[in-house]
Amino acid sequence: MAAIPDARSGYSTATGTFRSLRPAVPLPPPDAPLSFPAFAASLLPSPPPAHPAFLDAATGEPLSFPALLSRARALAGALLRRGLARGDVAFVLAPAGLDVPILYFALLSLGAVVCPANPALTAAEVAHLAALSGASVAFAVSRTAAKLPPALPAVLLDSDEFRASLQSEDHPGAKPAAVVVRQSDTAAIQFSSGTTGRVKAATLPHRGFIAMAAGARALLRPLPGRERTLLTAPLFHSMGFAVVLTGVARGQTTVVVTEAVARAGVKGVAAAAERWAVAEMTAAPPVVMAVAKDANCRLPALERVICGGAPLPVSAAETFRRRFPGVDLCMGYGSTEGGGISLMIGPEECARVGSAGRVNENVEVKVVDPATGEPLSVGQKGELLVRGPAVMSGYVGDEEANAATFDSEGWLKTGDLCYIDQDGFLFVVDRLKELIKYKGYQVPPAELELVLQSLPEVVEAAVMPYPHEEAGQIPIALVVRQPGSKVTEAQVMDHVAKRVAPYKKIRKVLFVDSIPKSPAGKILRRQLTNYVQLGAVSRM
Repeated sequence: MAAIPDARSGYSTATGTFRSLRPAVPLPPPDAPLSFPAFAASLLPSPPPAHPAFLDAATGEPLSFPALLSRARALAGALLRRGLARGDVAFVLAPAGLDVPILYFALLSLGAVVCPANPALTAAEVAHLAALSGASVAFAVSRTAAKLPPALPAVLLDSDEFRASLQSEDHPGAKPAAVVVRQSDTAAIQFSSGTTGRVKAATLPHRGFIAMAAGARALLRPLPGRERTLLTAPLFHSMGFAVVLTGVARGQTTVVVTEAVARAGVKGVAAAAERWAVAEMTAAPPVVMAVAKDANCRLPALERVICGGAPLPVSAAETFRRRFPGVDLCMGYGSTEGGGISLMIGPEECARVGSAGRVNENVEVKVVDPATGEPLSVGQKGELLVRGPAVMSGYVGDEEANAATFDSEGWLKTGDLCYIDQDGFLFVVDRLKELIKYKGYQVPPAELELVLQSLPEVVEAAVMPYPHEEAGQIPIALVVRQPGSKVTEAQVMDHVAKRVAPYKKIRKVLFVDSIPKSPAGKILRRQLTNYVQLGAVSRM
């Protein structure tokens, strides 16, 4: 007889896996044709909620649930008439705004693949990502369109044509009822560096978002009159994208941090939270730390903060809890490839400071020895593997990466060193992968190393993360200069800054005599830390 999983930790000695301690959330039959927008709409009451579906944090402009659904239908019809078909990849390069959720829902209802990217990327970076994703059409605004490859057809969200397409639902063929979308179809392509420094395009199915929305609705349903959630993550980010979708399924008002608010930094975010009396907000660690330190910040309506994207120092979590004793600080853990993996829910779980919460519903994980792959038990540290409906289907056109990321049984390797305690709480100890997390953004070292090596004065270079109280980690570069070169730290940083998005910039340069490498030429990244700690830095 198979061993029953432990009721306290969720660990099964028979399978070597941990199951979720949360109640299972029913999902539609996996073979039933169903798009995410259709699923979300089925959860809304009739008539739809009176409060807005979305609200612009800067202007207060609302987007009601009926307007969201009708404009998405109208836009879907217009896109059908343009020839957009199921499976086509739509590259989205636009700042946060109320038109973006409409666009997402229209594309998803047609079975088109939403591929959002950071508008701050350079033209070269955009061209690379558009080619990697296989995009056949792009959606942008006037000031970002110039970054798109010239041969890629583009639709401008700030054009009269686009505005008119949101109002043409009565046009013949406007309703995409004939389009059959399956849950296994790709809903989105999101960019990640996975367990290596090379950017890859992760394909995420409709069913993954359906599962995340069903779980959020069941376990995080807003109370009447307290439906407002402030979304601080960018809409192209995996967390921001998911909250846009799941917020509609939850029937909440998602208050979108647009550029006018984002430019004001953390103070702007805190002011928006107070102005709109949000009961919930998503926040990266720097926002949580800044709010906790601001003695003038008053958030009387706030009940819950969902924090993720990077580790939050224990001291910062404790400071926040002292400042806002009635607010649940819910730490969560997930990834582009794995979806939401764990989350704190409720005061009892949030009191477990230092953990990333308990494993989410409908998710199973196991902790394995990184060297042997053997499953480990309660309290033992190893690489976390995850399996569940929100796990990606795979990377676009990269079978080598897929083979390295999934094991033979379909488990996704997270590349993170973790353990689960006797009460089922997940703790993320270290990152086995080389990725740098700067304010929740993924910064691939290998990409920056290539940019550094394009500078003639540089013989070789290595990029490593360095702890930073507010940002979590910052990218710093160890650089070997050409003999006799007088290139300065400022010149090296400026060279990189001109070629990458702002969040990828090198924040510090250390000049060294050599870079530690293996016999095969691979940079020994763990030794880079020793270089800094031992002071193996030559003076400029």
